[in-house]
Amino acid sequence: MQYKGLAFDFDYTLGDSTDGIVACVNYALGQLGYAAAGREAIRRTIGLHLEEVYSVLVTGQGKEEKPGEDADFSRLFIEKADQVMTEHTNFYPGALELLGEWKKEGYKIGIVTTKFRYRIEEILQKCQAEGLVDLIIGGDNVNHPKPDPEGIRKALELWGLSREQLLYIGDSLVDAKTAQAAKVDFVGMATGTTTVEELREYPHVGVFTELGEIKGLLGQG
Repeated sequence: MQYKGLAFDFDYTLGDSTDGIVACVNYALGQLGYAAAGREAIRRTIGLHLEEVYSVLVTGQGKEEKPGEDADFSRLFIEKADQVMTEHTNFYPGALELLGEWKKEGYKIGIVTTKFRYRIEEILQKCQAEGLVDLIIGGDNVNHPKPDPEGIRKALELWGLSREQLLYIGDSLVDAKTAQAAKVDFVGMATGTTTVEELREYPHVGVFTELGEIKGLLGQG
């Protein structure tokens, strides 16, 4: 497998921002007059775009969605996220070291996520890791969020790679569907709320529980 680019989802693939997301979701819900959602209910929405998060959580409370309120939810979420998200986000242990190792091996390293690009840039800056990532495509850089393949296709175009040369790594079924739609190889990471069995239901070249296991696909270690 002659991959030249490795593109990663962020949440539950490279890192964890659960505390920040829970705070932002419940701030937005509270401002709109809804009860706070439980941590596990919120965790299961991580990876969805904000309008979907609103829909899942509001209907989960037995309430009807109100026209245009998903946009209000998104605005309020972002308002709070600008205050707390970076502080409450960390890379998984060893993730930055692995990115550095793969970069030294000559792979292009990218992040394709629903998180906004500037948020990822802030997190990398906080960790003094800006030089490890060659390309960030956030939710604010696409017109159609995952599982639409627009983000992956942008990465292919900007890197000048064929579909066969890019590997997409993610933890959710949204990520699996994104890779399938983009017709690129996919590695599922059972490091979030999606199980190994669920990830294996979609086309994949591997499903792992530790990021370092990808080395086997790359002919390392």
